[in-house]
Amino acid sequence: MRAVTIRELGDPSGMEVVDLPVPVPGAGQVALRTEAVGVGGVDAALRRGTLGVGLAPGYVPGSEVAGTVTAVGPGVDPSWRGRRVWAFTGTGGAYAEHVVARVEDVTPLPEGLSSVDAVTLGSAATVAHFALAHAHLRAGESVLVRGATGSIGIAAVELAVRAGAGAVAVTTRSSERGERLRGFGATHVLDRAGAGDPDAPEAFDVIVDVVGGADVPVFLDRLAPNGRLVMVGAVAGFPPDDFGAALVRAFQQSRSFATFSLATVPVAERDAARADLLDAAVRREISPVVHAVLPLEGAAEAHRQMDRGAVFGRIVLRP
Repeated sequence: MRAVTIRELGDPSGMEVVDLPVPVPGAGQVALRTEAVGVGGVDAALRRGTLGVGLAPGYVPGSEVAGTVTAVGPGVDPSWRGRRVWAFTGTGGAYAEHVVARVEDVTPLPEGLSSVDAVTLGSAATVAHFALAHAHLRAGESVLVRGATGSIGIAAVELAVRAGAGAVAVTTRSSERGERLRGFGATHVLDRAGAGDPDAPEAFDVIVDVVGGADVPVFLDRLAPNGRLVMVGAVAGFPPDDFGAALVRAFQQSRSFATFSLATVPVAERDAARADLLDAAVRREISPVVHAVLPLEGAAEAHRQMDRGAVFGRIVLRP
């Protein structure tokens, strides 16, 4: 089969398409013929070498695919064969024509949802859903989505609106993107520093942060009393070592900071939420926003676009 590997960490030029053996499902796994692969920000961070350690040459990136189950491993119900599914492949292995995944990391696709749309929402919308739950968002509260132009950010905007949030502000690098985000329910558009809209709230009850990096303390200072910042990504790297000082300085404000990973959600709860979100996409209650669909050979170009910050929504690879 064809697969994309990372020959050398750093620039996207270190990625190449190679021939690899078709993987065989082990106990508790299924094998899929891939129809679509989601290209995520974590993929780019791993490729740059800014997240994770010890990746060996020949690493196949990617964690999210949709396709058809072709085989099952020992202990797996054979009725999975032939089903169209979304699947999480772990920390790698997805940029390929065939993949394996644990059966507990597989969600059947509803009728009417394309594989491209499935990988645009399957992980991103689920992260956004549980991040807002982790923040204990209540109707009427104000929300800021930092880094709102990616698939997680767009989903967070739409889901915050569905949950009855009051003001829903976003950060983005351009007014054109801000207007697009208004179409998904954003009420205020800020620049990447959190400025630029005099009518936006000065402080927010909930901040969903996809970006991380050096400016985390700046946004901790934008929390209202009892405000909660939930960090779901680190596309700009980790916060500074002393970022918690911003919370201590505002001790009497009772602000809080949390990280969130889907790995902490019980499997049954996670899978049920994902299935509900995919059904909601079929009903057009949430939006799969696809920036571009590229062949496997376009993986390096996809990463170049992410490095330039040129992506609105998600890039999808189609083997």
